[in-house]
Amino acid sequence: MKRKFAPAPMTEASFGLASKDFVILATDCQQVFSVIRMKDDADKITVVENKLFAVTGNGADATYFMGYMIEDLKLHTLRNDRALTTKAAATWTRTNLAQALRKNPFQVDMLVAGVDEDGPQLFFLDTYASMEKVNRAAHGYGAMFTLGLMDRFWHPELTEEEGIALIKNCIKELELRFLVNLGRYTCKIVDKDGPRVVELYDNDGRLKP
Repeated sequence: MKRKFAPAPMTEASFGLASKDFVILATDCQQVFSVIRMKDDADKITVVENKLFAVTGNGADATYFMGYMIEDLKLHTLRNDRALTTKAAATWTRTNLAQALRKNPFQVDMLVAGVDEDGPQLFFLDTYASMEKVNRAAHGYGAMFTLGLMDRFWHPELTEEEGIALIKNCIKELELRFLVNLGRYTCKIVDKDGPRVVELYDNDGRLKP
């Protein structure tokens, strides 16, 4: 049965930064259907072959498409005895989005991040299968509140501490300005040593200073 195409939910936030040594991504933890909050502990940043895939949009499409890409990328590694580069993984993901676009489109927006021989890389992909390599990116209504901050404070020599602080400032801006409470955020970073989780909150659930 062909899915009815509609814009992906916008009451979400995913954003990321690429520096000379790392890429850091953050997303809200909500999964919504129409005006209903289905859950508030969703991890929207998936680790695949030491790369980060931040996926937002229709919950069912995001789960199905990301599940397919996980197995497809792993199959490529098994067949060729080597993993795709970050750019190649993003390009292959974009190809799958484009092939489905005029048949049975996936209502997902993505940020793909990784560190390989070409250094840290961040790619912006959207529902309409466009793709661009960027230094900073955001999806959803959250982009309206975070892109300005990232444009103002991003620089090529950004340290990990500065990157985490900037991510926290973006979250604080959303909490202050956005009329929708998006709750907690997941944050992950990838560098030459691979991906890891960044703990943004203390034991009481408050954003760390």
